[in-house]
Amino acid sequence: MASNKPAHKVRAVHCDYHASDEEVYEALKRATDPLEKAWDKLKKAKRIAIKFNQDKMLKQLVVYENHRQQLVSDSVARALLRLLREKTSAELYCIDVSFYQVYSGAEKDSTTNIRHVLKEFDVEYVNGNVGDVHMVSVPGGGLMFDQYPLHQRAVEADAMISVQKLKNHAFMGVTLCLKNLFGLMPTQPLGRPRFYYHHLVRMPYMLADLGRIYNPALNIIDGLVGQAGEEWGRGDEPRICNTLIAGDQVIATDAVGAYLMGHDPQSDWLTEPFHRDRNSLLCAAEGGFGTVNLDEIDWHSEVKAPVGKFFAKITDSQETVISWRRTTAEQAMYFLDHQKDLLQKYPGEYILMQMGEVKWHDKSGVLDRSRRILSGDHPEQAMWFKYVDPEEKEAEHFEVYERTLKKIKEMQISA
Repeated sequence: MASNKPAHKVRAVHCDYHASDEEVYEALKRATDPLEKAWDKLKKAKRIAIKFNQDKMLKQLVVYENHRQQLVSDSVARALLRLLREKTSAELYCIDVSFYQVYSGAEKDSTTNIRHVLKEFDVEYVNGNVGDVHMVSVPGGGLMFDQYPLHQRAVEADAMISVQKLKNHAFMGVTLCLKNLFGLMPTQPLGRPRFYYHHLVRMPYMLADLGRIYNPALNIIDGLVGQAGEEWGRGDEPRICNTLIAGDQVIATDAVGAYLMGHDPQSDWLTEPFHRDRNSLLCAAEGGFGTVNLDEIDWHSEVKAPVGKFFAKITDSQETVISWRRTTAEQAMYFLDHQKDLLQKYPGEYILMQMGEVKWHDKSGVLDRSRRILSGDHPEQAMWFKYVDPEEKEAEHFEVYERTLKKIKEMQISA
């Protein structure tokens, strides 16, 4: 007889942002103690990789009363590592891929904001910008690609933990434990350029794929102090939420997190906060990984929704965004229809396609100009980015673009 018991468990607890390290530890312990499935996996693990949302150039940090407004607070990182040392015997290491070292010229390790906390607990920091990278298949097949270039230390762990800040994202609506995993993507020359995946249409589905690959055993959202509007920048007013959220499944955890922010985790593109692209949590659930239906989650909260006034910043008009999504999908389908000719002309190169033409190509994939500039006289026409691989090892799912065009037509929206 089938059980009706929810498969996933999430707990949200109250914790004042003025709390001491000891009080934060007790709150996180209260949130994670009921997560038997998570602790069962963690206690069996020999190696545990932890992805903290913590990488940023020091001069760009936004701090509110000793809390990093956009990044995980020291007290939360310290509480988690203390719990792991008490409850597991695993090798612990924190792994991150610093965007700023690759694209902003930051010195090695200068952007690791929790390095001092890692040292307190003798936790190794793994710089994901160096080391071995391998193509890794998505279990059961991917939604956007079947394979992704990933760092060996990230995928060889017996268990992954994702620790993220409670905040909005101007591009993806929310950035919680699933989006946090994007920070593990190697950049060139080991992997793809960052904006290869941080791309209209692609990103929601590739995030769902990353969730399935890493399938974090434990997911923690630091909601002591959060941020609305966008993920970086100077920051909107801080959101004092006084909460910690923990769950044993990444999509379920983020669904509860989104709900507590005041968002509907089952909503989708063109509905707040998903102005630019699809809801990645919903894409994952539609693909059979996790759920965004709160009725299917064993969840309890000591705080009431909404814990703050959250919203996603609108950077471009709806008309423009609709045009970008439609023309992104159109260019992908054009590539598919003309793949043989394009493979002969641009093998092993990255290309940008707009209106059926290759507007730029390069073997390194390093853009020296913004796509807004490269788009020229047609800023409303998207520029689709593709690595032209004769073997198509990544196995992109072009049916995603086909469905995108069909959905836009069904919605009867136009730009």
